[in-house]
Amino acid sequence: MTFPATRLRRLRKNQIIRDMITETKLSVNDLIMPLFVCPGTGVRNPIKSMPGNYQLSTDMIVEECKKLVEKGIKSILLFGIPEHKDEHGIVATDDNAIVQRAIKAIKKEIEDIYIIADICNCEYTTHGHCGTIVDGDVDNDLTLETLAAQAVSFARVGADMVAPSDMMDGRVARIRKALDEGGYKNLPIMAYSAKYSSAFYGPFREAAESAPKFGDRKSYQMNPANSDEAMREIALDIEEGADIVMVKPALSYLDVIRRAKDNFNIPVAAYNVSGEFSMVKAAAEKGWIDEQRIVMEILTSIKRAGADIIITYFAADVAEQLSK
Repeated sequence: MTFPATRLRRLRKNQIIRDMITETKLSVNDLIMPLFVCPGTGVRNPIKSMPGNYQLSTDMIVEECKKLVEKGIKSILLFGIPEHKDEHGIVATDDNAIVQRAIKAIKKEIEDIYIIADICNCEYTTHGHCGTIVDGDVDNDLTLETLAAQAVSFARVGADMVAPSDMMDGRVARIRKALDEGGYKNLPIMAYSAKYSSAFYGPFREAAESAPKFGDRKSYQMNPANSDEAMREIALDIEEGADIVMVKPALSYLDVIRRAKDNFNIPVAAYNVSGEFSMVKAAAEKGWIDEQRIVMEILTSIKRAGADIIITYFAADVAEQLSK
């Protein structure tokens, strides 16, 4: 039937009917909050390009996690700023490294929280790249060994999940093998499977102090123009043992999220990254947009595209909105 028998506005008449037929519903259970842990005590360093976010010392990150849990956010993604760096990122493989200390401290104080440890080397290397440099580029296979050692260390100290973000070929298989051999067969892997070489990461590099000292990451992160390649990356990670696959960033890659959901029978995560966050914050500060409405619309669009899990710096704010 067509107009006038069919009038779609009938089901938009008031909030009750609009809520009743809502197709995509955002839940606090969909959200993961990224956090940055740094050395020291009582440290709460504001991240200038990401208003409301901080580099937090271990004691402060425990308190932050308590607040998140009270708001209903039960999962965090941890990044570390170490006391010192080295050429290979070996510093991140020690059970007493910065992220490992944070995991132990959080688990000691909070029972009902799920900790995901990001696995990469960019925060831990002197050059800011995601692995060992040979002849001016990241050596894929040497880097795999460091990543595997990180994963096992995170598992030993109590991480609930590991999330390799480096984009090395074969990293999921190498990490899965190391975890299984270490007795951690039940520890899941969330792979940054389609991680693009994006301009949206700028504020994160301030937050994690991870900007490369030379060149860029185009030889290992994906070309933003490619989506077929993303399907190949995702398929390979699943074959290697990934339990969850991720598309990063989210907003400019909603089509990739949708393709991933349509093509693979596996949970899909999407990372609403720092640049996406900071653009909203900057526009809101100038009074150009309604921040709360924009944020809810953005996150709903990411879920509508097919994401089961959304990693976002808006998680705490959205949890408060959803509770109203």
